[in-house]
Amino acid sequence: MLAAMVSVSGDKLTDEEKSWLERNNPLGVTLFSRNLQNLLQIKKLTSEIRETIRRDNVLIAVDQEGGRVRRLTGHDFHNIASQYVIGQLNEDLAAIHAQIISADMSAAHINLNYAPVLDIAYSETHPVLKSRCLGSNEQKTAILGKTMIETYIRNGIVPCVKHMPGHGRATIDPHLGLPIIRNTLAELQKDFYPFIENNDCPLGMTAHVVVQEVDNKYPITLSQKGIDYLIRGVIGFDGLLISDSIDMKALSGTIGDKAQAAIAAGCDIVCYCGGKIEELYELEKKCPRMSEHSLYRLENVSKILKHSFQGLSQEEQKRYNQAVGLVEEYDERYDATEVLNRMTQNEIS
Repeated sequence: MLAAMVSVSGDKLTDEEKSWLERNNPLGVTLFSRNLQNLLQIKKLTSEIRETIRRDNVLIAVDQEGGRVRRLTGHDFHNIASQYVIGQLNEDLAAIHAQIISADMSAAHINLNYAPVLDIAYSETHPVLKSRCLGSNEQKTAILGKTMIETYIRNGIVPCVKHMPGHGRATIDPHLGLPIIRNTLAELQKDFYPFIENNDCPLGMTAHVVVQEVDNKYPITLSQKGIDYLIRGVIGFDGLLISDSIDMKALSGTIGDKAQAAIAAGCDIVCYCGGKIEELYELEKKCPRMSEHSLYRLENVSKILKHSFQGLSQEEQKRYNQAVGLVEEYDERYDATEVLNRMTQNEIS
């Protein structure tokens, strides 16, 4: 099994993509706006992916945090608030938030959500992340995060905590450059806390940030010191570890080189989002197969897929709509992941 979550170019698989997926057997496929039109089309695409890869535990993922970061949109899906809004509410409403997302994902036959975000918001946090945080209180972030994780798992949706070991102090958008965190490890304990409290989550994502006190050269995704000491050590995370998107400009080099370096540093899986067939061929040449240890970690992820969606009541939906409607949304609409993907597809300059 190729140690990668890959991506494809459009709303259906090309013959070349089918051949590549059959040959390489990646862990799964991440879907973006370019892949998603409506519920019927999405179900056809997810079915096509499963039929092509032919594995029971194929992961099909989206970013469905809420607010501006949601890939399932339109009249077929619920309107969901950002994590910024959820962070001002309580555990019960955080659970309903995850339940609503689970309803939409289950309907679309998608089984992995790159959420929740457990980064802490600071005054200096870059706007690309700030509206995606649950707030500035590490205890509440940890509690609400745990509630959402547990809700996703009950409903057969694999959650992925991000971005370890903490991205909130970054003042640069990693889609466009490399953030450097100069705080001491003592100061960063607040950032680590929500991840420590949720270190039993079966899947987690790295941050493309340099934590200078641990490794002043490489970002965490490419840093064996950073992964071993901070993620596996201080945080105590032993789940399946996936890189943030290796397309981002925070990482330098070719797609193949970045994939190779991330796995060598300690990531179990790399996340590739560009959807270009020539870059898939590069991954085929340089991205390793999953190790035995990674496959062992995958077992806990695969168990979640046996659960079924538990249902959503009209009363829950009503309570959610009333509660989120009372909270003013953070005024920030820039979705860097989609901008980066359009850039890689030559849709914008």
